[in-house]
Order: sequence, then C-alpha cells, then structure tokens
Amino acid sequence: MTNTGERTRHFDVPEVRWAAASTVLFLAGIAAQFAGAPTWAWWALYLACYVTGGWEPLLAGLAALRAKTLDVDLLMIVAAIGAAAIGQVLDGGLLIVIFATSGALEAVATRRTADSVRGLLDLAGDTATRVTADGEEVVDTTSLVIGDVVLIRPGERVGADGEVLDGASEVDQASITGESMPVLKTTGDEVFAGTLNGTGALRVRVSRAASDTVLARIVAMVEEASATKARTQLFIEKIEQRYSVCVVAATLTLFFLPLAFGASLQPTLLRAMTFMIVASPCAVVLATMPPLLSAIANAGRHGVLVKSAAVLERLGTITRVAFDKTGTLTEGMPRVIDAEDAVLRLAAAVEYASEHPVGRAIVAEARSRGLDVPQAREFASIPGQGVTAIVNGTRVAVGRPERKAGAVRVGAAAALNVAPSLPADEGVAVTVDEVEIGRIRLSDRVRPGASEAVARLLDLNPVLLTGDSEAAARRVAAEVGIEDVRAELFPQDKVFAVRALGDRVLVVGDGVNDAPALAAAHTGIAMGRAGSDLALETADAVVVRDELSAIPAVVTLARRARRLVLVNLVIASTFIVGLVAWDLLGELPLPLGVAGHEGSTIIVALNGLRLLRKSAWV
Repeated sequence: MTNTGERTRHFDVPEVRWAAASTVLFLAGIAAQFAGAPTWAWWALYLACYVTGGWEPLLAGLAALRAKTLDVDLLMIVAAIGAAAIGQVLDGGLLIVIFATSGALEAVATRRTADSVRGLLDLAGDTATRVTADGEEVVDTTSLVIGDVVLIRPGERVGADGEVLDGASEVDQASITGESMPVLKTTGDEVFAGTLNGTGALRVRVSRAASDTVLARIVAMVEEASATKARTQLFIEKIEQRYSVCVVAATLTLFFLPLAFGASLQPTLLRAMTFMIVASPCAVVLATMPPLLSAIANAGRHGVLVKSAAVLERLGTITRVAFDKTGTLTEGMPRVIDAEDAVLRLAAAVEYASEHPVGRAIVAEARSRGLDVPQAREFASIPGQGVTAIVNGTRVAVGRPERKAGAVRVGAAAALNVAPSLPADEGVAVTVDEVEIGRIRLSDRVRPGASEAVARLLDLNPVLLTGDSEAAARRVAAEVGIEDVRAELFPQDKVFAVRALGDRVLVVGDGVNDAPALAAAHTGIAMGRAGSDLALETADAVVVRDELSAIPAVVTLARRARRLVLVNLVIASTFIVGLVAWDLLGELPLPLGVAGHEGSTIIVALNGLRLLRKSAWV
C-alpha cells in the first residue's frame, strides 16, 4: 500500500508484478527453446510462466464456478492448458502473458483512480495536540470529538474540521478548496482537516468528528466510486455467463463431433482450443471499464469526484443542464454594485469591526476605491435592530431601510440573518443621527469563469433555477448568459421544474434546498466547498474546488469516455467475429488466434487508458 498522496508506481500493483514475472519467464522459455536447451528446461520455464500469470485468474474462475457461473478467466486458463496438452506450450504461454498483462492494465487504471483523488487531498496527520484542563496532550486525530479544542502550531497540519477560537495565521487549504494563495484565518473562521498551517498558532474547536470531516466524506466517495460499475459493464456481465456457456458448448461440439466421424485427435483438439480462445469475450469485457475508470481518475486529478462509473456514463448522455444561483453560479457573498463615495466612506467606518459578509463587502469596496475611512467608536450590533457606531461625533447606522415613519432601522448584519438577501431596489440604508443620507446596493458576486462555463454548455440549453427574487435571478442570468430563468422556486418547485425539462437533466447546486432537485435529476453535481452535507450526499459528483469550468470539462470527458467505450466494443466485436469466422471456415493457426484475440484485449485496454492523459481534460 502506498503512502496517501503519492502516485502508485506500476510495480506497487501486485497484478503488474505477477504479469512481469510471467512475461520474463515466457521470454526465457522462448530463448531456451530456440537456443537448443533440453526440452525439460524450456518446458519448466513455460510452466512457471503459466503459474505466475495464471494463478489469480484461475482462482477467480473457480470461485465463479462454485457460485454456478462460468467466468471468462476460467475459459482463458482452460484454453491455455488445452494448448499445452497438445504440445503448443508456447502458444498457451503467450495467451497467459497477454491475459495477465490485460489484467494488470485494468488494475493500474483502478489504482490510479484512487491515487488521483487522494493526490488531490493532503490527508490530515495521524496526531493532534488537544488542549485540556491540565495542559496539552498528543492524541490520534481519530479520537477527537466535537467540542474538543486543539492547538495547531506553525507548520502543522490541521487535524480536524473546526472553528478558530483564538489566534491568526495564513492557512494553505489548496488541498481542499484549490485556492492558490494561503487564506488568513482568525477567530470565528472555519478550518479543514488536512490543510497546512502557516506561521501563526491557532486554537481550534472541533466541529466535526473525524469520520465526518470534509476530507473523510471525500475519501468515502472515492471508495464508493472504486466499488461501483457502469451499467454497460453490468449489462456485459449479464450476457457474459450465457455467452461463455455457448462458447463451451460450441467448443465441445467442435471437438466431439469431428471425432465421431473419425477425425484425428490432435488437429481436432487444436481447432477446438483455437475456437475457445478467439470466441472468448475478454476483449468485450475490458472495452468498458478502462475508459470509464481512466476518466474518473482524470476528473479526480482536476477536482471533480465522480461517485461511480455509472454516473460518468450518465454525464455523457445529458441533454439539459440546470443551475442553482446562490452558492453555485455566484459565490454566495455580497458585493457593492452602487454607492456614493461619501455614503460608502461612513458605512465602511461603522462596518469596519463587523465580520458579516455585507459589512466585509462594504469595507472591501471602500478599500478598493482608496477612500479615507475614519475611525469609529462605540460599535454596536444588536440582533434585530442594527449596526451603529460613533463617527466624527455623530451616530451612524447601517441597516435595512425603514418601511414606515418611526420604524426601528434594522442593521445589515442582523437583517441578513433573517432574510437571505436584500432586494436590489432597496439596498442598505446609511443614516446619520437617524436621517438617511443614502443607500448602498449590493449583489451576490458571480463566480469567476461562470460565463465561460455556461457558454461551453449552450448546446444543453442551460436554465437557472432559484428561490431568489425574479430581479436578482435575471440580473445574474444576464451576466452569465442564461436566457431561461425560473425564479422564486421552493424546493419542491425545483423538482417539478427539473422533471419538466426532460429525462436527462444535469442539475448543479450546493444547498439543502437543492438536494431534492439533485436527487430527482438524471445526474446531480454539487459544489463541494460550501455545499451542504445533504447536497454532497445526494449529488452524483462533487466539484471540490468550486471551479465552474470543471463542469463543462467533466461533461466533455464523459462524452469522450462514452464514445471510446463504443469504439472499443466495435474493435473487440470485429476481432471476435473475424477470428471465429476464420477458424470455422478455414484453418486458423493457434498462435495467430492467440495474438489476434488477446492482442485486441490489449488494444482496447490501452485505448481506454488514453483518457488518463492531461490533454483529455479540456
């Protein structure tokens, strides 16, 4: 088992080691045979090749036989033994080597799937420093429980998801969120297990158990993806047993029927063994999984966790795409879109001490304009009543505009704790000694790359589904290039809208209110950084880095994988039909039968692994 985060080397995979040993023994047997060595010597080398390359498929085949099924692995081993029984030990060895190599290629593709996602994440360390009433103690991260307080020293890995209680430091959380620059973390900020602390020290209160961290959920998704199979593969498995029975029946017929009419034993057995080899469906079986597993691995490297190969198949067939707005197309964080400098200057002075997103947006806009923000004192944030402070001897309040004379002005921070957003036509009111001097209009910031991502999906007729107001929805839709807008939808309304769009709809969302739509959709993708637990569990895939450009990229990759599966099936079927016809209508030499059929297996496996290349992600 390799260390987490490291790329698996080929010889770390047992199947590769056995296939390599089998190949070396096979080549040594050829060298000994043609060098004139004693017969027993090169026969021993070939038989060793049989054992090293064939023991795993033999056990798998026998296990299937005990379960009353006939496996392709067993067919290949029987064919190889049959070849050796008639003196064609070299041909049987070639069959073993090629079949072992095919299995090794699939094993590498499967292992790389897990590697790619684990390489995306730097897992949390094994230990953490827990703060207790008696001091400090070093404990396993798995023993941390919600409410524990841990000390993260400079340069250490964060051992658990939690909230910063004390301290300030820049944290490199690229492994979780994909952010290229370290993020300043202070009191109240959330940190994630597996991220790397900078030069400061942090005291963090654990908010999630080790088994429920963002990191743990992602790893669980990887395991689920590795354990599942695509529907095409399952379909092949359904017909594989019947097909294998037919191959065995046809082989026995080709053997016993000619013997009944006086044919010679050796050529009859040779022909029957050749038929069994070329008719076996191993190439058809391997035509499906390598492309899909390779595509899952490539997506994982780029921050998209596809939960199963079946999901990847479905992604390649979607005909419509529906986006949520807040937290999906937008960052879920407000920005100032309209404000006079004088009004913004006073509001920034009041909000300077505020940690609310609206307050931060106002302060950030003032800084970006280079305004000289005065100092404020006596800052107060009263839930349900507002945010106020004394600025230049006057009391300045920032909050929701009053709706009637004498009404208490509601502060922006408190107001947004009640309502998700302020209507754009109202904005945030700024008052001086209870006299309104102006308003600041805010809007949710569209994610970088949203317009480009939507443009690449125009062939899917994108639609915006949101519970926000019509005006806010249309403003964002116009900015990203979506014409079809469905606003002011409750969660159940989103489900109805998704079903009305067709049978193969992709839904992209992040919140709890998106979960029903994600479940109802043909395929659902969740934004992973701020996505709710329910959305992450319901969705079929997760965009860990919250990069919208990854959505059209993974759709394109899924389409390529689907096309590659079809191409592989055509290649495999063509080889089988051609070789079977040759054997039945003519005289197909066993070496050519082995090379042709098992060669097609390697061709489709290598063809599928092309999707591991970086160039496959566009």
